[in-house]
Parts: sequence; structure tokens; C-alpha cells
Amino acid sequence: MKKLLLLATFALSAFMSNAQDHNMSKEKAKMPSPPAEAKATLANGTTLAINYHQPAVKGRNVWAGDLAPYGKVWRTGANDATTFEVSKDVMINGKSLKAGKYALFSIPGEKEWTIIFNKTSKQWGAYSYKEADDALRVTAKAEANDMTERFTVKAENSGQVMMMWDKAKVSFTVK
Repeated sequence: MKKLLLLATFALSAFMSNAQDHNMSKEKAKMPSPPAEAKATLANGTTLAINYHQPAVKGRNVWAGDLAPYGKVWRTGANDATTFEVSKDVMINGKSLKAGKYALFSIPGEKEWTIIFNKTSKQWGAYSYKEADDALRVTAKAEANDMTERFTVKAENSGQVMMMWDKAKVSFTVK
């Protein structure tokens, strides 16, 4: 009887988990940090896609506290870790990255950011981030920018990728 009860409990929890995942994916557009995508096709035919969620400033200090504090690994968006996918091997700010799908993390700084391409593309936030799984790290200059309420990523066919939030802008080049 105990085995049957345990089996029934396990089956019910598995069903509820799948139902919750299904409902979450249906409701992504209604999340406080909605999903967005930046895509580009480079001159050599390489495609790049960045999928992320857009947190909002909402009058908060983005770079102090829990949102995206300077000097700490940030998921570079909200909710699921942002993904960065390229169809061919590329150079990011002059360093090589193999074709594939990566989690995109960053370490914000006042003057410079570290952009991280992590081999574990499917992660929730930065909670399970492991530096040992990094495929590549590059640095990028932080610049002052016009106020951007929602975190925004733009990818141009030239290979320029820009990340903007609050009054900051960080760019890197994909070739």
C-alpha cells in the first residue's frame, strides 16, 4: 500500500510539473519581464540569435542591489538565462567561439563589462552558473547612453551587438 501511495504521489507531482511548465511557456508574453529576440545574418551567412527577457528599471538603481550589481555575474536579462546562438564558428571581439548555443552572462562594471558565453545554455537565471563551463569571456567598454527603461539587445547584420539598460550601453562585435 505504501508503494502504491508513493507511486501515485510521484506520478501526480510529475504531471503537475509538466502542466506548470506548459502554462509558463504559454504565459511568457505576460510575464513582468517579457521575452524578446535579437537576430542578425552576417555577410558570410552566419546567423546569430539572442533570446532574452526584458527587466524594467521601474525607478530602481539597476547597478546597486539585486538587479545587476557591478562586479557580480548577471544573467544578462531576466527569468531564464539569455541564450546566444550562432550557426558557424565566429570571432567575438577578436576571440574564437565555436558554432552553437550558449547562455549569455555578464559581469557589469562602471567602465567595462565582462561578457560570458557559457556552454550550459539552459539555465534559470545565474543560480546554477558555473565558471568552469565558460566557453569564452571577452571584455567590452561600457558607455553612457540615453535612458532605456527595459533591457534591450540589438544585433546588426554588421555583427555589432548592443546591450542597453538604464543609462548604460555595452557593445561587442561578432565576425
